[in-house]
Amino acid sequence: MEFGLILVGLLVVVVLWAIAIYNKLVTLRNQAEEAKSDISVQLKRRYDLIPNLVETVKGYAKHEEGVFTAVTEARANAISAGAVGSEKQVAAENQLTGALRSVFAVAEAYPDLKASANFMQLSAELTDTENKLEASRRFFNATVRDYMTARQTFPGVFFAGGFAPMDLFELENPAEAVNPKVSFDK
Repeated sequence: MEFGLILVGLLVVVVLWAIAIYNKLVTLRNQAEEAKSDISVQLKRRYDLIPNLVETVKGYAKHEEGVFTAVTEARANAISAGAVGSEKQVAAENQLTGALRSVFAVAEAYPDLKASANFMQLSAELTDTENKLEASRRFFNATVRDYMTARQTFPGVFFAGGFAPMDLFELENPAEAVNPKVSFDK
């Protein structure tokens, strides 16, 4: 009788332990999905700000049409890449970031534009959005790291079969991490 109670008690502990591990994996997966959604929210805000910023700069720099076309195309590519998958989206976002650098480089050449209240407000909003996007990406990567660690370590590895692996949000081209040099010397 005593042995039976010990066995039942041990079985209850093992079941509760398994439930806790499973729930931890579900929680981490859901946090990673939420973090991915936060990135999408910031990207949507970025996409909404870009046309306003481009139109403001266009008014001052009519002869810089190639820059604006590149930004518009990069924005469209980034929006459509969001439906394709994270790898293509990362590449498209990196292309868009490069195109935005060109807009700010053009703005540097026009002191009146830099002093424009509309440009300053849009620039500040875009900078704020970029900072939030960076924070969202860091949070996403931290959450994915925790999720993948829980999937790959004991005892989570026994429950990981029903939990798909996730990829970190990374730059495809390490050269894009280097600050660009902006020069107006001709």
